[in-house]
Amino acid sequence: MRGNMAGIGVRLNRIYSKNSIITYLYGFGYSMVITVAPMFLVILAIMIMQKILGFSKVGYADRELYSCTVLYIFIFSLLTASPFNAVLSRYMSDVIYQDQYEDIMPCYHVGVIMNIALSCLIGIPFCIWEYVVGHVWILYVFMGFCGYVALVLVFYSMLYLSICKDYKRISLFFLIGMLVTILLSIIMVYLLRISVTTSMLFSLDVGFVIIGSLEFAQIRCYFRENSGQYRAVLGYFKKYWQLVITNFLYILGLYVHNFVFWSTDMRMVVVDSFVCMTAYDMATCLAMFTNITASVIFISRVEMNFHEHYKRYSEAVIGGTGMDIEKSKRRMFRQLSEELMNLVRIQFIVSVVAFLICITILPRIGFGGMTMKIYPCLAAGYFIMFIMYSAIIFLYYFNDLTGSAITAVVFCLVTFLGSIVATHLTTIWYGIGLVAGSTVGWCMAYYRLRKMEKTLDVHVFCNGTIMKRAHGGRPSNKVFDRSIPTTKKGVVKQ
Repeated sequence: MRGNMAGIGVRLNRIYSKNSIITYLYGFGYSMVITVAPMFLVILAIMIMQKILGFSKVGYADRELYSCTVLYIFIFSLLTASPFNAVLSRYMSDVIYQDQYEDIMPCYHVGVIMNIALSCLIGIPFCIWEYVVGHVWILYVFMGFCGYVALVLVFYSMLYLSICKDYKRISLFFLIGMLVTILLSIIMVYLLRISVTTSMLFSLDVGFVIIGSLEFAQIRCYFRENSGQYRAVLGYFKKYWQLVITNFLYILGLYVHNFVFWSTDMRMVVVDSFVCMTAYDMATCLAMFTNITASVIFISRVEMNFHEHYKRYSEAVIGGTGMDIEKSKRRMFRQLSEELMNLVRIQFIVSVVAFLICITILPRIGFGGMTMKIYPCLAAGYFIMFIMYSAIIFLYYFNDLTGSAITAVVFCLVTFLGSIVATHLTTIWYGIGLVAGSTVGWCMAYYRLRKMEKTLDVHVFCNGTIMKRAHGGRPSNKVFDRSIPTTKKGVVKQ
């Protein structure tokens, strides 16, 4: 287990140390595989199933029902998991640092209960509405709900393997699950003669269950003991409530602009239950893919460069001199600025190339019209947003949870209000809400980082307490009693 927790920095340094174009491409590919490959595997599996099974020949109503079901499964599984995962990740990191591995399974069990409870609280009423009002086949509704819950568990279990730096196993599990999904859908359609959309949805459910089961088995392989310390996990939600706000509002901000356009006259309503705006949703998907490499670049560079400077500063604080602390702090923040600037430069080049490819190729294969008019503004918005989230990660490094929460609140609120304004503008400006929200959020995160740089010594050295905190009356102000020396006869001795 300790080998899996060693991190990817050593591996990336070994790859990039050869300083050749091939090794740089290999390093980028390796970073891609261990970070965003699972999402691409799911999308690729869905596209392969649609191509092989003749999805385009299915009736329009059935196609839209399937597409909306899958869309809702992904969006709301991320939303319902977001309030808990950041806090659970913090708890798990702390107990691993303290070598208390027996506390991991209590954390897992508490998180499962909380995730499933919230997911069912949102999912069950919607499924009842879909069956009663939308008159959708009850088995189809149940399959959609099962896929939703299974994906919640998949995302949740990924959290634990990610903390263990076991990215390659995550990608392997997704590969196995999606291969089973494709093969099962082919069998159901061509051998069992089941409808295309039902086969695709059921096969996707089975794939998610397989992935979740493999992830859970791997977690049980790593953490075999259970201390039963469940209350300690719940205490972290009280202590780190800012993480709940930050993660939830950041994930909500990813989609709140979609929700705003779902409420306009341009929306499409499917079976009186699902609401979407196909052109805007497709443009959102393309814009996110255009900038998704920012996550890869950031993770790889932080693992290789910044983390080492942060470690040196921490070691200087523990046992170094004042001069050592000051030097390591300056180097750390200099490296932080360099990482942000390098991320902007590299991602800008990648985004421009991806943008040109999308603009020139996609219209030739059927993507055009309103989608391609909305896409440029959203692409700019997601570019800024991923840079903003990188700054939030740096705020996590310095334990500025208040700053990260304020950033998330500002980002989500401005995106929501800006998107409302954008609904009254022309098509090319529909994504301006996301651009505005990401820009304001980035400015807030950068301001908090600069403030942290100036006050880091206070933050590190002045947050402790001399006396142990406890509930009760305040101790006396008296420090000591001064006794007056006297002689045996009671006369004061001068």
